[in-house]
Amino acid sequence: MIPQVLEKEILKLKKSLNAVILAHYYQESEIQDLADFVGDSLDLSRKAASTDADVIVFCGVHFMAETAKILNPNKPVLLPDLLAGCSLSDGCPPHLFKKFREEHPNHVAITYINCSAEVKALSDIICTSSSAEKIINQIPKDQPILFSPDKNLGAYLKKKTGRDMLLWNGSCIVHETFSERKLIGLQLEHPDAELIAHPECEDHLLSKAKFIGSTSALLKYVQTSERKKFIVATEAGILHQMETTTKGKTFLPLPPEENCACNECPHMKRNTMEKLYLCMKHKSPQIEMNADLLQRALKPIQRMLEMS
Repeated sequence: MIPQVLEKEILKLKKSLNAVILAHYYQESEIQDLADFVGDSLDLSRKAASTDADVIVFCGVHFMAETAKILNPNKPVLLPDLLAGCSLSDGCPPHLFKKFREEHPNHVAITYINCSAEVKALSDIICTSSSAEKIINQIPKDQPILFSPDKNLGAYLKKKTGRDMLLWNGSCIVHETFSERKLIGLQLEHPDAELIAHPECEDHLLSKAKFIGSTSALLKYVQTSERKKFIVATEAGILHQMETTTKGKTFLPLPPEENCACNECPHMKRNTMEKLYLCMKHKSPQIEMNADLLQRALKPIQRMLEMS
């Protein structure tokens, strides 16, 4: 099906289903342009919690669609590709996280949203990269914290807040591939470019960044900054929003060490326009989980929304 026809059919299905299409910033540009709402994890969680649509179509990865289902247990939540996973979520299996909690019973578990519903259900509070610092600062200073599953984000927050935090040893496959060597090359070639970075990056890159923030924060920064050129150290999908919402600015994606598309999340890119059309046409695949898990996973998400 040619792109124009595909887009037209998706919009027809959206109307007939009374559906809302939510898309993460890391999705293909065509999907971002078609979505009713584009955002980061916190933005999308809030939108999912407030939507009055009958059907939620989530163009993101599995844990994000699970979050939408937890917040909307009585609505179908469609994900174009159920195999759209996450290295952070995969690297924190529930049985090991449960053991981690049991070994540190006096710690409060603040868990990054990039995790499975089962891990959310075992956590005290969920956070996103944009809400984590604010949430941590609301925890009593004498209360030790378990932060999972991203060690890089955890180390950044530990340094920024000065809190006693025990970190799970997990990382994002995209944000760990960025090359310091190639960064130096880009800076030599573009001395007027400013480095901005997502806190999932490793410390040796964060230490060189002019601005560090969540995906939404990075977008807002380039929209309001007087600078005209930026080196962007996060998943390359955000460049589409940066380019379409600003004028006269240049955005350079920070390349990985290898000659590959490793600065693009392979899980996010599993969702395509064709799969979006088919999942809406067949109302499948859907996110399914039992009522007990839905209820247990809801509490730490609600605490996140209240505290952020």
